[in-house]
Parts: sequence; C-alpha cells; structure tokens
Amino acid sequence: MVNSGWSRTESPFHSGELAIQSRLGIQDRMDRQGRRMIREYLTEEHQEFFAQLPYVIVGTVDKSGNPWASILVGKPGFMNSPSDRHLTVKAQPLAGDPLASTLAEGIDIGFLGIEFHSRRRNRINGIVTQTNANGFEVQVGQTFGNCPQYIQARSWEQVESNVSPQIDEIATFGEWERNLIINADTFFIATAYQDNSRDITKGVDVSHRGGKPGFIKIEQNQTLTIPDFSGNNHFNTLGNLELYPHAGLLFIDFIQGDILYLTGKTEIIWSGDEISNYAGAEQLIRFHLTKGYRVTASLPIHWSDPEFSPFLDRTGSW
Repeated sequence: MVNSGWSRTESPFHSGELAIQSRLGIQDRMDRQGRRMIREYLTEEHQEFFAQLPYVIVGTVDKSGNPWASILVGKPGFMNSPSDRHLTVKAQPLAGDPLASTLAEGIDIGFLGIEFHSRRRNRINGIVTQTNANGFEVQVGQTFGNCPQYIQARSWEQVESNVSPQIDEIATFGEWERNLIINADTFFIATAYQDNSRDITKGVDVSHRGGKPGFIKIEQNQTLTIPDFSGNNHFNTLGNLELYPHAGLLFIDFIQGDILYLTGKTEIIWSGDEISNYAGAEQLIRFHLTKGYRVTASLPIHWSDPEFSPFLDRTGSW
C-alpha cells in the first residue's frame, strides 16, 4: 500500500496553528510538510506500533472544559486496529484517573503512543464511537509520527502490587508534588481545539515534553513555568493554547508508579528577557493550576533509570 499524505484541499492545521506558523514565517513550508506527514488513517507500520505497546497516553476534556492527560495500561495487544481508520482499546482507566469520568461516546480524544526505549512516538486524534465493559473504540481523524527529540530512553517491566492506590485531590503544590515536578525529566500535556465549524481539524491533542531535571520552575505553589524547546514546527500544542488557553498535565514517577494529574489555565510567553533564563527555549508556557489529583501506587508498570536524549545537549541545566 502506498502511504499517501493529507488528501483534503483544506489545510491539516487549524487557525491557531496556522497563526503561529505565519507569525514565524514558516506557514508555506509547514503546509507542504503537513500534507506529506499528516494522514487520516493509520499506516500498517503505525497499526503494528500501537498493538505492541503496553501503555498509551490519552487526552480528553471534561464537561467543564478542563483538558486532562491520562495513561492507559494493558498487555501488548490491548490496542488493535480492525481497519486503518479505527482503533479498539481494551482497557479501563486506572484508579483516580480523570479519564474514568470523561470517557464517553462522541467525545474527542487524543492518543500519544510512545515507546521510550526506542524513542518512537505516534499521535492519533479521533472520536470515541463506542464504549463497553471492556474498553472503547475510536474513529481516527488525524495521525502522524513525531521525531525522537527530548525523549529519555527507558526500559519497562510490568509489576503487580497488593497496595491499594491512594487518591488525593489537590489545589496547590505541596512537598510531594514539588519533588515530583522538580525532578521530572518527562511529562505530558493535553490541549484542545473544539470549534465544530472545522470538524476535520478540531479535537484533543496530547504531547510529550522532555528536559533535564529542574527544567520546570514552580512559582507560588500554583504556577509552573515550562520552556518550550524547538520541535517539529507543527505547533499543535501551542496552536491549541492560542485558541483555548487550558491544558492538562501528567507527571509519572517512573520508579514508584505514582501519578500526578493536573489541569489549569495557561499563557504563552513569546518574548522578553525571561526566556533567556532557559537555554534552548524558543518560548515559555506558564501553567496556573486549577485542580489536580495525586495517586500513589497506581501504575502496574515501572521503568528503568533514564538514558538522557542527546538533544538535551542544546538545552541548559537548572
């Protein structure tokens, strides 16, 4: 099968993404690139990729309009594609994961399939077409691969625990949250664009972010400042935030299996002296916490210590 690219006349990017690309003078180049890379179906390679994963990162939006980033876990094969435009997921949300309340038929949903040890990743945006006792089904809207930049390589193993997860709602960053965030080298961010007048480009997106531990700064126990390093120039995340400045963040303790789910409002810092404090950053994302959930002993997967990405050599230490 020949893997054709974007088949529609209209752009694969929505107005927020296009506005940023235009501001930076790269819109024409990104239009050509997007039409080659972005598809409305899963290639055979990407169908096989999702089927071999033991976990997937998921983005949804709750009824109040808050985006959330989540993680689903299962034995390899818990995701499969009965066709190149559909994904079947046989898994249930983990204890305390907001996905348990956001998942429903008809919602927009985003997936990030990421394989840490190989640094491969692929994105899917789609619509949930069916839910059942075993999981749910998704109709693919957009899908494309991402480069390996800033991914820390980790091997994984599935584990069993007799400890019941502890779930706590938070409104500020306490010592536990601060330690997890300050020591993080990886997190995930969910954003959304849900203008029904542009059905083909609307949806929820979930993306990976990586950096050297300490790259996220905590201010006043409710605010995070995050450097945005050079990427693929699609500006999926920032394009969504340009139109709808809300995001969900997911932090994972890769050794202990603890998870921190956050949702809040954002602002993008495009210029100014503050950016120079973050070597390698092109702009900054400021995240203001609305609420979150701390869940300990949650993940049935543990990962090894990281092998840091060589792309981090171009960023600073903090």
